[in-house]
Order: sequence, then C-alpha cells, then structure tokens
Amino acid sequence: MSTQGKLLAIDGLNIVRRVYEASPEPDSDLKASIALRHAFSSFRILLETHAPTHVLAAFDHGGTTWRHALYPRYRENRAPMPGYLREALPEFHERLRQAGLHVLMLPEVEADDVIATGVMRWLQEGRGEAIVATTDKDLHVLVAHGALVWDHFKNEWHDDAWVRQRFGVAPELLHDLLALMGDPTDGVPGVSKIGMKTAARLLNAYGSLEAVVAGAGILKTPLGERLRAEREILQVSRQLVELKRDVRLGVTWNMLAYESH
Repeated sequence: MSTQGKLLAIDGLNIVRRVYEASPEPDSDLKASIALRHAFSSFRILLETHAPTHVLAAFDHGGTTWRHALYPRYRENRAPMPGYLREALPEFHERLRQAGLHVLMLPEVEADDVIATGVMRWLQEGRGEAIVATTDKDLHVLVAHGALVWDHFKNEWHDDAWVRQRFGVAPELLHDLLALMGDPTDGVPGVSKIGMKTAARLLNAYGSLEAVVAGAGILKTPLGERLRAEREILQVSRQLVELKRDVRLGVTWNMLAYESH
C-alpha cells in the first residue's frame, strides 16, 4: 500500500456557521442561501488548496449527544442554529455529494468525534498526512498525533509550535487545559477562577491533570481549596472535552476517496 495518501477532514458546520455569522444581513432564507454559496466555495478552495486523496466531511447531526447524557447542562447557553440555515442544510449536503464528497452525520456524537476517529485511524494505519480544516480548539489535540490543523479563514497552518504559542501547553495537554479552564461556549464548567494562563502554568509545573489534582490540590491555598472542592466537576469537564476515537463511522476509505473534478 502506498503511504502517499492525504486525508482532509473538514469540520463542516464550523465553516458554515463562521461564514453565516460573518454575513451582516438579518436572518432570512436569502442570508442562508448566500452563506451556503460562500461555504460551498470554501469547500472548493479547501479541495483545490490541499488536493487530498480522501475527504471526511463531518457535520453535527444535531439533537442530544453522549456529552448531554454525561452533563445535562452541556451547551445549554449556546444559541441554536438559525432556523433558515438549518432548513437549507440538506440541500447543501446534497451539493457536496454531487461534488464527490461523502457527508458524515452520526446521531449522538459530534462532528469532532467523527473527525477524531477518522484522523486517528488514518494516522495509525500509516496512510499518509492528515489535515483538519477547522477553527475549533478541541480538534487541535490531534496535532499531538501527527495531524496538522488548517485555518481556512486565516490561511494558516497550526502545528505543534502554534499550539504551544497559542495555549501555553503541548498539544497532548490541550484537553487537560480545557478541562481546567472550562469552555463557556460549550458549557464545560472547568474550575472557577482558573483561566488559560493559570491552567497552563499548573500543567507545565505538574505534567498532567492528575498530577495537578494530586499536587496543587493538597496545597493550603485558595487555588488548592478550589481544586479540592471542585474535583468532581473537573473530572466531568475532562470527560466532556475528550474526543471519542471509537465512533462507528460506517464508511471505508474507498468511500472517502476523492478525485478532483
């Protein structure tokens, strides 16, 4: 088997929603159709820029996921997708299929889980390089395993050095960092009064979340007290930010093979 493959995993709604929200006009079916036209161009540009041999186009299925089952308040403050956009999505998915892409939307998991499963499998099988097109923080943990993240909106690569510069920790510690600091947009609680800098400092000093809880969590300081008091919610936060890597995708690599038109 040739190892010269290149997987492009596209975080579909990440692109669609960014394009939609950047558009100044009020919510309407016209805004949705304009945004999806631009989003389709974004997909085209991604395919031309990276010339992948395989494409995983992942979208959130919607509805509750395993994360809601773990923590019912997950994403409770996140604004729902505008109705006009939701109604226009099936037609958009059909356009992507006609362009030769296989759209994956699986119930009870998020697109992040689908991408993480596909990318990890690809890399573990030694099939070549893996690129994730997203601006999502969580997916940057895949950089630790050899993937690269591509920010389509800034036209920039995010690699190991970028993650360290941006978050203050190595990619493999990113989920521990997000668990400590929480993520208000996703409703991940984290530990109160711990921001990115403090979380990074703790992780770099102790080496892992478990070591932070064991070490800093016994200190007679306000920080130590909070780590002790909020230990259980911290464990839940850590599970919420973890990416599932064992999703049954129901596709073969052949089904995801892409030939440019």
